[in-house]
Amino acid sequence: MRRALAVLAAVPLILFAAACGSDDGSTTGATTGGSSGLKVAGNVGAKPTVTFPAGSPATKSSYEVIQPGSGPAVKSGDRLVVNLTVYNWDGKGNAVQGSSYDTKTPETIPVDAQLPQVLQEGFTKVKHGGRLLAVLANDSVAPGQQTNPSEPTKVFVLDVVGTRPAPLKAATGKETGESLKGVKVVSPGGEKAPTLTTKTDEKPGKELVVKTLIEGTGPKVTANQTLTVHYTGKIWGSDKQFDSSWERGEPAEFPLNGVIQGWQQGLAGVPVGSRVVMSIPPDLGYGSQEQNGIPANSTLVFVVDVLAAS
Repeated sequence: MRRALAVLAAVPLILFAAACGSDDGSTTGATTGGSSGLKVAGNVGAKPTVTFPAGSPATKSSYEVIQPGSGPAVKSGDRLVVNLTVYNWDGKGNAVQGSSYDTKTPETIPVDAQLPQVLQEGFTKVKHGGRLLAVLANDSVAPGQQTNPSEPTKVFVLDVVGTRPAPLKAATGKETGESLKGVKVVSPGGEKAPTLTTKTDEKPGKELVVKTLIEGTGPKVTANQTLTVHYTGKIWGSDKQFDSSWERGEPAEFPLNGVIQGWQQGLAGVPVGSRVVMSIPPDLGYGSQEQNGIPANSTLVFVVDVLAAS
């Protein structure tokens, strides 16, 4: 399911203005077919059934409002909670790639410039409780970024459940007074980035060490959630920085179960709103392999603000 969802983030903005689909207030559970020839059946709130037309798959991206919904409108910038079902439209098996109705875990999709334009526009035509059909063909991939062979046309049926609260800008809560020996973290307060210093003669521990610097008051992170965080990463002893979301100017968002073991173990159970510093031994980091300029067998140090979890 994660691979299917990744299509939404991986496909760059399309280069044409998608034609608006029907928005005629079709009733829940109706079978609807638009210019794509696809027919969608089933109630919003349950896994849909898609019937594909004979012949070759569509070569142009498009969207169609299957059910407009009656709740709040979707707007740009929302962190939209959706149930989605994804198909490969290859003109042969047209196989389903996954559905959050099967996993019973809705997905969160930021409605922003990283989405294909067809979805940016389509989402603004539905409200909470609505259903959107989107066809993403290879014309949604910018020149020079097409894969060879081309990916099959994707079909998404998206049921809008609601929105997630906006992430925090920085950690917020009470400072605990905890520290990690050999590492210095200065928290300037407000929405400013903390300063991490890892230049030390102290030997790093062989086990994962996590210290809470600011304890948030939000729900505790669970292993299967998607996190929004700000972080800075350095190498123990050298003070060499290898990554910082603060310097990029925007937080990172990722499924916790898709990152290194040190993060998975270190952040599970941490309340949202917290700032933690973690010392991660090589076996829970990148091990004996050099990774993006990080030497083999490095102990990694991160200061992490947990801004949201969903």
